[in-house]
Amino acid sequence: MENDFKYLSNIKSPDDIKKLDDKELIELSAEIRKKLIQTISKNGGHLASNLGVVELTLAIHKVFDSPKDKIVWDVGHQAYTHKLITGRFEDFDTIRQKDGISGFCHPNESQHDVFYSGHSGTSVSSAFGIAQAKKINNDDSYTVAVIGDGSFTGGLVYEALNNAGRSKTNLIVILNDNEMSISPNVGSLAKHLARIRSKKRYVSMKALLEHLLCKIPFFGFKIANGLFKIKTTVKNFLYESTIFEKLGFRYMGPVDGHDIDQLSEALSAAKEIKAPVVLHVNTIKGKGYDFAEKDPSSFHGISNFDITTGEFVTTDTTFCNEFGKLMCTMADRDNRISVITAAMSLGTGLTEFSEKHSDRFFDVGIAEEHAVTFASGLSKGGLLPVFAVYSTFLQRCYDEIIHDGALQDQKMVLAIDRAGFVGDDGETHNGLYDVAFLQSIPKVTVYSPTTYDEMKAAFGNAFYKDSDVVAVRYPRGAEPELPADFVPSYGTFDLYGHAWAETVIVTYGRLFSEAAKAANILLKKNIKVKILKLNRIKPIDGAAVEAVIGSKNIFFYEEGVRSGGIAEKFAALLLQNGYKGTYDIIAVDDCFVKQAKVPELMKMYKFDCQSIVEKISEIKLR
Repeated sequence: MENDFKYLSNIKSPDDIKKLDDKELIELSAEIRKKLIQTISKNGGHLASNLGVVELTLAIHKVFDSPKDKIVWDVGHQAYTHKLITGRFEDFDTIRQKDGISGFCHPNESQHDVFYSGHSGTSVSSAFGIAQAKKINNDDSYTVAVIGDGSFTGGLVYEALNNAGRSKTNLIVILNDNEMSISPNVGSLAKHLARIRSKKRYVSMKALLEHLLCKIPFFGFKIANGLFKIKTTVKNFLYESTIFEKLGFRYMGPVDGHDIDQLSEALSAAKEIKAPVVLHVNTIKGKGYDFAEKDPSSFHGISNFDITTGEFVTTDTTFCNEFGKLMCTMADRDNRISVITAAMSLGTGLTEFSEKHSDRFFDVGIAEEHAVTFASGLSKGGLLPVFAVYSTFLQRCYDEIIHDGALQDQKMVLAIDRAGFVGDDGETHNGLYDVAFLQSIPKVTVYSPTTYDEMKAAFGNAFYKDSDVVAVRYPRGAEPELPADFVPSYGTFDLYGHAWAETVIVTYGRLFSEAAKAANILLKKNIKVKILKLNRIKPIDGAAVEAVIGSKNIFFYEEGVRSGGIAEKFAALLLQNGYKGTYDIIAVDDCFVKQAKVPELMKMYKFDCQSIVEKISEIKLR
């Protein structure tokens, strides 16, 4: 396989990039794209975003000296090329796999990875912190933040820019613009001047001229300042001034993000400025793979696909898809229902809704905090808002759920996708915390359905029965297999198994499937088990506590963090009501869960059928 990569297989560190000439770098770019497509077609991952930054990454490592110069990648899902040229080519086939390299930057993997970042919009803040620390320590090396235009839909970026623009640090923010124009240009003259302004020679001469003028007694500074104002007036006429310059940054660009020579020259010029700089780079998302260029959204974060046809290996029916269909149906019947997403319409199954009910569909960009408060406003206006969001991204909304939702008695529904283990994306994306933090907020109701039909019932309750903030959480993928003799009640809880069994399993969501399989295996061992399946996990129905309080052994299985979870709450209620038996909590206990396939994680954390059988058998045989 390495023989297919003449240059890439010999790149052991960024220093090797500096040895290649322009022609060799172009050939290396082609090899990198080939490797990206081959690997992601098998492992899944982020394809389009990485194909778009190949030349940009090479130019960065050609001009800067990592790890002395710190390169901070926003989100990190666009850093695959960075991984390939920083000593991880031989391990790249393991990306996003159990015990393999991460799909994001990870400091434990390489000294060239500065932060582990799986959520967007953080790079400028963290990079500015590094740059400020360098200044205090008299370190004149550079800090580079690489951030996509999509992240500029979130407020954290502007908070960081506002703070950093006033500094005197060697901070360079590279805006990777692959979709929208942030600073419109007028005509060919403006484009020509933009390139001139990005030349290292131009920047050096400009700095020298300002230095010489300021040395002229009495009038030097005034002349230099006057020339600067004239230049700014002309530039503003041509470029309409930029928000970056108003925030104190020097703005450069736009630059062709697929021209390594031009990029290198612009980056070298940015280094000469010795002040905060924004370098605006235009790239094509999906560059070099026709299917990804034509449909970059679908090829952003993907599962396995066929390289020749571009077709995905997908499951037709998933909770995500069923949610989208349900919202369309319910919105057809009730014109108050409106749906909000944070730049995830495709990922949350809302493509059809966005087309059928465009007047009630709101994509707010990567701005989850705003989404919740916006939902509060829609609710105040008489609508029934639903915010569809991955569990991992809901973590950003804790303050807003409290203050703009529950505290205000506002009716809003949180459709929490990717609840529980997510798998290949690892620590930053598992949905293990929503239950614990929602548990702490008054006036919040939480459902955790096991099947599509139970999900439909939960949303029905959320819209028309429950008050205030209601969350419906569901996992990635399809509904699990259930025993043929299970009959759902669509109530707050269900009981399955032997009514008078002394051993009870308390669980919710998709873990019920594993628990039910285990109960039937245990029965063959003459161990009778009853399962309490919670459908509404907050508040816990008092009748559910009464249904198991007479049992001898209770085993809680919870696909989430133990601390603050449902198991701890339920156990406390049992003890408060005089429970005399024993209980055991099996949950994710005080750790971050690394990447692996969901079935692998189920087995690792003892949530699978066989592990349940082994644990209960062991207890019963004592």
